[in-house]
Parts: sequence; C-alpha cells; structure tokens
Amino acid sequence: MFIPSTRRTRAATVFALAAMLAVAAPVAEARPGGGGGMGSRGSKTYNAPSSTNTAPSAAPIQRSQTQPGSTMGNPGMTSAATQRPRFGGGFMAGLLGAGLLGALLGGGFFGGLGGIASMIGLLLQVGLIVMVVAFAVRWFRRRQGNPAPAGMARSSMSGNSNPAGYGSTPGAGAGPAMGAGSAMGAAPRGAPQPTVGKVDIGPGDFQSFEIALNDVQAAYGRGDVAALRNLATPEMAGYFADELRGNESRGVVNRISNVKLLQGDLSESWSEGRMEYATVAMRYAITDVTIDLRTNQTVETGEPEALELWTFVRERGGRWILSAIQQGR
Repeated sequence: MFIPSTRRTRAATVFALAAMLAVAAPVAEARPGGGGGMGSRGSKTYNAPSSTNTAPSAAPIQRSQTQPGSTMGNPGMTSAATQRPRFGGGFMAGLLGAGLLGALLGGGFFGGLGGIASMIGLLLQVGLIVMVVAFAVRWFRRRQGNPAPAGMARSSMSGNSNPAGYGSTPGAGAGPAMGAGSAMGAAPRGAPQPTVGKVDIGPGDFQSFEIALNDVQAAYGRGDVAALRNLATPEMAGYFADELRGNESRGVVNRISNVKLLQGDLSESWSEGRMEYATVAMRYAITDVTIDLRTNQTVETGEPEALELWTFVRERGGRWILSAIQQGR
C-alpha cells in the first residue's frame, strides 16, 4: 500500500524516537540498583522502611525472591536446615498421579485390569498410600518429639553513637510492628511469626556499611561478578550479574568512580532467628557514566548524587553483606 511521503516521514520519526528510548531506558541510572528497588529484607521486604532525616520515604522493592506474605528470612541466606522437603510431597504425588493415569488408560499399578476393576484398583492404591503416609507421619513425630518454643530475642538500642556522616533517627532500630495491619509483607493470620528482636548498631557497623557502599560500586564498575558475590547475597549478586550481561549485550560498559558518602542514618535494624538486618539511608556523590565500547564515547551520564536505602544482612556475629537496595525520595 502506498504511503504519502509526509506520513512516511512522520512514521519514520516515531520509530526512530521509539528506538532511541528503548536503547536509552536500560542504561539510565546504570549504577547498581539504579533501575529500581530489588532484593530482600526478610519479613519486612514489602514494608516501607522507617523514615529518616536523610530519606523521608523510599520506593518499594520491585524485584525480590521473597514472596508476599513470607514470614522468614532472606532467600539468598536461607540455610539448608530450613529447606527440608516434606515427607511424601513429590514421591507420593507421583504415585497418586501414576494411579490416576493408569485408571484413565485402563491400567495402573494393578496392570491388566480394565473398566470397573481398574477403578477398584485405583481406590485400593489411594487407600494404601493414605495408610503409609499416616504411619510415616506418626513415626516421624514420635522420633522428633515436640521442640521447645524459641524465645524472643532482646537487645537494647540505647547508647549507640554514630560516626561522622551518619545522623540519628528517633526510633531507629525498632523491630517490625507485630500488631494488626494489612501490610503486604505481614504474615497471614494463623501463620507462625518469625522470632523478631532488636539489633545494636554501633560505629563499627556504620563504618562497614560505608565501606560496602564503595566496594560494591567499585566492583560493579569493574564488572567483577566474583567480588560482588562476596559483597552481596546470592540474590543481589544475581541481579547485578544480569545487569552487567545486559550492558555487554548492548555493547556498553558502566564506569563508576568518585563515590563519597555525604549523609547517612539508620532507618531500622532487627533480627529474625539467626539473621540480623540493618537498613541504612545514604546520600552519596558518584560519577556514573555509560560508555559505548565500539566508539569509546560516553552515551549516558548519571546524576552526580544518589539517595538510596541499602539493607544489609548477616548471621549473628558474622559479616554484613548487601541484601537489598531501594531508591530514596
């Protein structure tokens, strides 16, 4: 079909603009986490962090392995002990599925039977499976007994002093509210609540957070995935690796330098079982440029300052690593 030249020109202009936006959108704010909130904050993943002088509010987390309504922990930090499969889950379902398929096909475990005999065979199979599962459950309960309930972890946030660069926030460090509410991350009624307590955050911790800010940005700017895996949870390191692969596929590289913390304060800190969390608001200077590898020309320049909330996690007494990034506002 013939298209007048004016319409062809207009269409070409629209397509060109769309192509430019498609290329520019992924590289804008290309620093780690610059594209939106990501990561996990344990049971508080979908709850807004507490307001601070540095960041009165924060954008929500958009990418996370933690499902809404989850009551415990960071998926990237979950121990194998908490991931034991339930007895009979896959194996018994497979047996039942085989029986149902056999019934539909006129066979089953009792091969050679057809029609009504096959249905009777299926009922016998289901009854046998139910008996075996019930026996196994009783046997495991007798072996394991009833575990004693875990006590509520308690610690005091009084007496903390922040180093230079960090302000104080009234009420910082308080654990998540456990009262009534419809927060997206709240555990469903009747579900077991995580053991939540307070965590003392001192000058040494703030120093660790500032060092992590510089180390993560530097490793990302170098494209050093191995270093990022040492500085962040597996979940966050996976997101960073995906972003770096995206840059490589577009033929660009993100160069980051001159990172300097300008202001920071504690939003909240808490514990869940053996895991300890701290969310810190940070405003920092940064030089963030995206370079075309073919021409060595700068194709994007990020803002000279960033305002973000970083959540760190550690096993009690261990080393802090990055668990989530949210954009402050």
